[in-house]
Parts: sequence; C-alpha cells; structure tokens
Amino acid sequence: MLERRLLDTLLDRWEAAWSGRDGQAFAPLCVTSVQYEDPLTPEPLIGAAAIAAHAQRLWTGFPDVRMQSAGQRLQGERFIAAPVKVSGTHSERLGDIPATNRPLIAHGVFYCELEHDLLLRVRGFYDVWGSAVDLGVLPKSGTASARALFMLRGFGLRGGRD
Repeated sequence: MLERRLLDTLLDRWEAAWSGRDGQAFAPLCVTSVQYEDPLTPEPLIGAAAIAAHAQRLWTGFPDVRMQSAGQRLQGERFIAAPVKVSGTHSERLGDIPATNRPLIAHGVFYCELEHDLLLRVRGFYDVWGSAVDLGVLPKSGTASARALFMLRGFGLRGGRD
C-alpha cells in the first residue's frame, strides 16, 4: 500500500498535469502501458502520450481549465478513488461544437489501480449529459426541447397522462 503522503503527491501531480497544459507531465506518474478511459473515450487509451493527446482536446476547448481535489481520497491495497472538481470556460471550438462561452463546473471521480506506486489503470467518471446541458449543447430535463429530443431518439414522450 502506498504511503498516504506519497499517494497525495501522486494525485496532486495527476490533477496538476490536467491543469498545467503539459502533456509530458503524465509520463512520470504512470507505468509505460497505463490504460485510461472516461465517458469521452470510445475505448481505453494506452500510454501517457495517448492521455496527453486526450487532455489536449480538453485544453483546446477550455483554455482556462483547472482540476482540483474535491474531497477525501480513498485508498485500498492497490486501488484508489480520487474525487475531483473540473472548472473552466468553453471559450474555443471543441471538435464540432462551437464555443459556448459558458462556464462549466463538473465533479468527477478517478478510480485508479496502482503498480509499483504508479498509475496502471485510470478510469474517470463524470456526468457528460449534465455538462452538455450546462454548456447549452443539450436541453434541460423536462423542457419541450428535451421531450422532442427523446422522441426523436425513439424513447417517446415521458411524464404525461392522457
């Protein structure tokens, strides 16, 4: 089990790598074959360079993005859970999505497996739908726009009685 002080240092550096816009900052924290995934990765990313490329997309759309600890980090023998808060303004185009110039605050958790005191597997969990609603990309739940979207997706209208 990783000593608490070393665990906090590792996770502080992980959060700083996401905030610091330096793709090379991930490599010293991870084993060579680290696997990373989150709701926006269609399959696990392999290696620190792949994580850096994924982070670059975040940095492009949210140039002022910051990640910080958002609660108590939990530790087991080989596994850790680290709650985080990500904040930034969507001020640049992100793929097909034009800049909304809206602020975003999203809470998430990184669930990590360690090997030799380095990150072996990392899985990020956060609310993609809620973030898209906050950015104005998707309609708020319960609105006519949301009902229309669900109907188009084949889910039908919800909540109404005849």
